[in-house]
Amino acid sequence: MTPARALRFAFASIAALTIAAPSEAREIWTKPAAATWYAKQPWLVGANYTPRTAINQLEMWQGDTFDPATIDQELGWAQSIGMNTMRVFIHNLVWEKDPEGLKRRMDQFLTIAAKHKIRPLFVLFDSCWDPDPVAGPQHPPIPGVHNSGWVQGPGAARLADRTRYGALQAYVKDVVGHFAKDTRVLGWDVWNEPNNEGGGNYAATPDKKILVAGLLGQVFDWAQSVDPIQPLTSGVWIGDSWDKPATLDPVERIQVSRSDVVSFHDYSWPETFAKRARQMLSYGRPVFCTEYMARGNGSTFDGSLPIAKALNIAMMNWGFVDGKTQTRLPWDSWKKPYTFDEPTIWFHEVFRGDGTPYRSAETDLIRTLAAAPKGVVPAPR
Repeated sequence: MTPARALRFAFASIAALTIAAPSEAREIWTKPAAATWYAKQPWLVGANYTPRTAINQLEMWQGDTFDPATIDQELGWAQSIGMNTMRVFIHNLVWEKDPEGLKRRMDQFLTIAAKHKIRPLFVLFDSCWDPDPVAGPQHPPIPGVHNSGWVQGPGAARLADRTRYGALQAYVKDVVGHFAKDTRVLGWDVWNEPNNEGGGNYAATPDKKILVAGLLGQVFDWAQSVDPIQPLTSGVWIGDSWDKPATLDPVERIQVSRSDVVSFHDYSWPETFAKRARQMLSYGRPVFCTEYMARGNGSTFDGSLPIAKALNIAMMNWGFVDGKTQTRLPWDSWKKPYTFDEPTIWFHEVFRGDGTPYRSAETDLIRTLAAAPKGVVPAPR
C-alpha cells in the first residue's frame, strides 16, 4: 500500500468510526425530538451576516475591530423586514488569542440580536476562500473582488497537523459549552462546506477532503459532548442526488448522519431549488437552507423564498449589507476584477451601506412572507 493510500485508508476508517460510535457525545436528536423543537420555532428567515465594517470573521470578532454600533444598526434593519435569524461565522484563531474576549463579544452580540428578536446560527469552521488565516490586522479589500479577505478555519496548516487538534477541541467545547443552554442561540453549524476545495485563486490544500473526513465527525462529537440545547448541523452544497446516501461522499455522509436538523445550500434556479429542497425533506428532519440568493446565477428571493415558505424550510441568504466583503460582486470577479465597471445586477446583499434596500420589492416580499403563518404564501397583490 502506498503512503497516500495508507493515509486515505486511515482517515476513512476514522470517519467511519466517528459515524458509528461517537465515544463521548450526546445522542443525535431523534426525528420526533427534532420535529418538536422545530414546531416551536417561527418560520426562520434571515441572512448570512458580517457587518459592513468587517472583511471577514477575524475582523468581525477581534477586540480592536468588533463594531457593536454597526451591528446594532444593521440588525435593526433586519428586524424591520421581518428577519428573525442570522447565520454568523466565528473563528478558532480569535478564541486561541483571546478566549474570554471572544465569548464576551459573542454575549454582547447576542444581547444586541435579542433586542431585535434575532437568534443566530453560529458557524464554527469554514472551508472556503483563503486557506492561510492569520490573526491580527486584516488586509483591505482587493478592489473589484468578491469576498477578497474571507479566511478558512482552521485553515490548511492546522487541518493537516493532527497534533494540534487538541486546541480545536478546546475551542469547540469552550464556545459551544459556554452558550449550550443559552436560548438566544438558535443553533450551531459546525462546519461550512467542509468538502469545498476553497475557491478563488488560492492553492488547493493537499488531501483536504480526506483530512476533513477524519476531523468532521470529531467536531460533531466535541459539540455534542457539552450537551447543547440547540441543534447541530452542517450543510451539503454540491451534487444532485442528496436523497441517495450511496452517492454521497464520506464528508457528506457524516453531515447528513450527524445533523440534528439537516441543511443545504442552493444558488440555482427555482426548479433546482425545489428539487433539492424535497431531497433534503426526505430525511424526515427539519430543513435549513443556510445559503441561497445569487441573482446573476438565477437564485433570487422571489424564486426560492415562496417555495421554502410553503415547505416550511428555514432560509438564510448570503449577504446582508454591502460593505468590505464586496459580495455584491459575482464569483467570476476572482478572474476578472470589477475595478472599473460595476456589474449590472448585484450578486448578493439586501441593503446598501446607508440602509436603503437594493430592491424594495425584495424587502417587501421578505416582510410579507415573514408575517404570514407557517406554510402560508400570501397571494401577490
